Amino acid sequence: MTIAGSAIFGRDEELGQLRKRFAARRSFLFHGPAGVGKTLLLRLVLPEFTAVLYSPQNPTPHSLHRNLAESLLELGHPVLTRSCPPGLQAKTATSVKGLVRDALHNSKYLVIVDHLIRPSQAMAASIRELMLNWSVPVVAVARSAHMEDAGFVLPLFPDRAEKLALRNFDPEIARGFAAACSEREVLRAENLGEFLDRVVRYCAGNPGAVLQMIRMANAPKYLHENQIKITPLFIDYRIAMASQ
Repeated sequence: MTIAGSAIFGRDEELGQLRKRFAARRSFLFHGPAGVGKTLLLRLVLPEFTAVLYSPQNPTPHSLHRNLAESLLELGHPVLTRSCPPGLQAKTATSVKGLVRDALHNSKYLVIVDHLIRPSQAMAASIRELMLNWSVPVVAVARSAHMEDAGFVLPLFPDRAEKLALRNFDPEIARGFAAACSEREVLRAENLGEFLDRVVRYCAGNPGAVLQMIRMANAPKYLHENQIKITPLFIDYRIAMASQ
């Protein structure tokens, strides 16, 4: 997670692994729990490589193809610029898919399909088509490497070498991350040390959860006589997470 400027806390090894995999241009499943920083790391590494197409939200095959078409149009790919100079608004789902196929087939592009949430058979078929029929390496991004999150995309990555996990911080690194976040958020309280220790424990080292709870702690409702009301804050955090 970012602490200051473009620095990423505690993720040097993972960034190195991502760069190696991007350079190799092979398909893989990038997985880790919500809030662990998958998208943050991808967006940091992505600008270092050419011919990378990023699709941020992918609820349906049509949204995937349209995202890729828009990226290709922004890059000035001739297939897209010739066929839709005013934009994609008037194009049907079938025509958009055809344009993307023509632009990507046997190309040097790498496609990142982010935020896959229990992808359907139809979405898996579209990703398989990219990988096998169009010879495009795909980075599929999910919350875990299990069927309940990776869905029907999981069989596309049967080998262990085709998976890259981004895990929560271990307790020591998570405590350092929490301390750095509290400094950045200018969080002050007499029980700050106890609060940070409990946040790390409650959140199991998940950086996104740690950061959110620290930001919540600055709200007046959780401060009383220079003490952070830890239990009410944690209850409200869990309720907020359950409603998402």
